[in-house]
Amino acid sequence: MTDQVESRFIEVDGLRAHLTLPAAGTPPRAATLLLPMITGIGKRVREFGESVTARTGALTLAWDPWHGKCSDDTEFAELQRLHAALDDETALHEQRRLLDHLRREFGTPAPSVAGWCLGGRLALILGARTPELSAVVAFHPTLPLEPEPGHSIDAIDAAGAIAAPVMVHYPGKDSLVPWENFTRLQTALQGRDTESATIVHLYPRAKHGFSDDRRHGEQVNADAWAVSWPQTLEFLKSTANRKGKDA
Repeated sequence: MTDQVESRFIEVDGLRAHLTLPAAGTPPRAATLLLPMITGIGKRVREFGESVTARTGALTLAWDPWHGKCSDDTEFAELQRLHAALDDETALHEQRRLLDHLRREFGTPAPSVAGWCLGGRLALILGARTPELSAVVAFHPTLPLEPEPGHSIDAIDAAGAIAAPVMVHYPGKDSLVPWENFTRLQTALQGRDTESATIVHLYPRAKHGFSDDRRHGEQVNADAWAVSWPQTLEFLKSTANRKGKDA
C-alpha cells in the first residue's frame, strides 16, 4: 500500500499533523481529516490514513492531540494524563485550523472527518459545528455516562445538528459507553431533519477500541474491523462525490 501513497509529518499553523497523499502525479480527489484515539498519531493511525488515501484517492490529514507524543514512543500512563487535560474547545480550535489548511492549500471546501474513540466523539462535535463537511465517521466514540472534566459539549445532543451523512460503528460490549448513551446517540442522529444518510452499525459482542489491531487477538474485534472498515472506505468515497453521480 505504501507504494501508492506519500506519507509524512508536517507543520500546519504551528501544529504538528500527518499528511498522506496519493502517489506523485495523482491529484487527490477529496480530503479526510483524521481524529485519532488516545494513541495519538501512532503507527495504527498512520495506517488508517494510508488506507483511506490508497482506497479512495482522498488525501488525509491527521490531527495530533498530544503535539508530538504517541503510542510509538510514549507510555500509556502519560497519554492518559494528556487525555485528562484535553478540553473540547481547544481541540475544536486546532481541528478548524487543519480544515482551513485543507481548504487553503488543497482547495477542498468540503472535507470529511473520521475519528476513533476520543476522536470519534470529537468528530460528532466537529460535524455539528462545521456544516460544510461532506461526511462524518465515528468509530466507537467515547461517550461516557458522566462527562469528563474537559467535556464542555454534550456530543450526543450536538450530533442532532450534523448536516452531513453520518456513519457510526458501535461495539455492543463497549465498557466505556453505556447502552443508554448509544441509544441516545442513535435517536439524535435518526431524528435529524436532513436529506443526509444516517448509518449506525452495531457489533453486538465487539469491545471498545476494536479498530486497534492490538485488540485483534480477540476474534470478535478482528471480525468487527474486517466488516466495518471496507464499508467506511466506500462511504467516504461515495459521499465525497457530492454531485451524486456514479464514480
